[in-house]
Order: sequence, then structure tokens, then C-alpha cells
Amino acid sequence: MKRLLLATVASLLTATSAMAQTVYIVRHAEKADAPGNPDPALSEAGQARAALLSEVLRDAHPVLVLTSPMQRTIQTAAPTAAYHSALSEPVSLEGGGAAHVAATAARVRALPADATVLIVGHSNTVPLIARALGYAEAADMPECEYDRMTVLHLMDGHVHGEVSRYGAASTC
Repeated sequence: MKRLLLATVASLLTATSAMAQTVYIVRHAEKADAPGNPDPALSEAGQARAALLSEVLRDAHPVLVLTSPMQRTIQTAAPTAAYHSALSEPVSLEGGGAAHVAATAARVRALPADATVLIVGHSNTVPLIARALGYAEAADMPECEYDRMTVLHLMDGHVHGEVSRYGAASTC
């Protein structure tokens, strides 16, 4: 009986240490041309990209979707959040970009070790969020880039990241 209990505890400890958070980070999809509007909605191309993101993440099962409070990030995240019945939570921009990045990273770190998260940000926050989560290789993002998807696996203080593309290629 003691051996069985020890084997069970050892198995649980091994399983727990093998769990990794998976974090998908994308920039909002293409925004409508709205001169003078600081909070434009998605364009038709952006709506199509947002729908495609939901398809790309069909098997990802995010439990939480983090956005900024800007409607273009919320609209980009909406199809994925709806498909997975995931909570979509805007992270405040109060205090500036650095505060937003820190709050987003803190929210991810507060989740269980096996959680899957989608973060929809902006060209100036996506690389900073990836870096704040430990992916130092995150390249800066030009204003014209919409097709980058960074996937991070966070486990036991280590970060493995990879960058891929989805949808129509950005024309920069």
C-alpha cells in the first residue's frame, strides 16, 4: 500500500512538472481606414482574418483571451473567444504601454500551469508582451504586419517560442 501511494505521488509530481502554459500572441487584424479615429473597427479584411484566427486555434482551447480595451483587439479576439466559450478580458491601458504589458504578463502568470491563453495586442505591444513572458527573441513588429503568430510554451521558468504566419501575408 505504501509503495502504491509513493508511486501515485511520484506520478502526480512528474505530471505537474510536465505541464506548460501555452500562450498565443497576435496583433489585431487589419483596421478600417478611419482618419482621426483613435479606435477604429476592423476592416473587411480584418474581419476575415479574425474569423480565420478562430479556425487556426480550433484545437488550442484557450481558457482566457486577453486584449487591450481597443475595439480592434476585442473584435479580432471575439470569434475565437466565442468558439471556445472563453472569457475575453480587456487589460487596461491606464498607466501607458509599459503598465499594460506588465499587467498582461502578470495575468498570464497568475493562470494555472496548464492554461492556454490568446493575447491580442498591437504592433507596439505584441513583441513587448512576448519579451515580458521570457521570449527575448521576439522581434519588433512593423505597423504593416498583421500575420505574425507567436506561440510560447512556459514551463518551470523556461520559455520556448516559435513564430509562424496565418492568413493572407502582410505586405510590408
